Amino acid sequence: MAAIVSRVTATDAALELIATLRSKHGDLMFHQSGGCCDGSAPMCYPLGEFRVGGSDVRLGEIGGCPFYMSESQFEYWKHTQLIIDVVPGRGGMFSLEGPEGLRFLTRSRLYTDTEWALLDDQPVPRGDS
Repeated sequence: MAAIVSRVTATDAALELIATLRSKHGDLMFHQSGGCCDGSAPMCYPLGEFRVGGSDVRLGEIGGCPFYMSESQFEYWKHTQLIIDVVPGRGGMFSLEGPEGLRFLTRSRLYTDTEWALLDDQPVPRGDS
């Protein structure tokens, strides 16, 4: 059985904030924004509040929450692992963490050659798969 390489991970600080938000809002989901209003930021919503479409891909889960991104954005970022972190400041206006005085931030790193080879065996689910 081949090893699994995570396409998205979260720092301890991000996991802590996710736990806080889950206690206040219930189940959550993330969508990596690539839009104009909130720049390119991981957006946190109550589960099901953001409509995921057939042109979105599910990268995995962080803190037990599904994490999506548009297929076109994935094509650009597919060579990198997304690392969701938290920094002080104002988040996206539609993201749940705003009132906490913190915002989610996407960091990234290139996959190693070994990880990239393993990813060939891992399909990326489309839409709400």
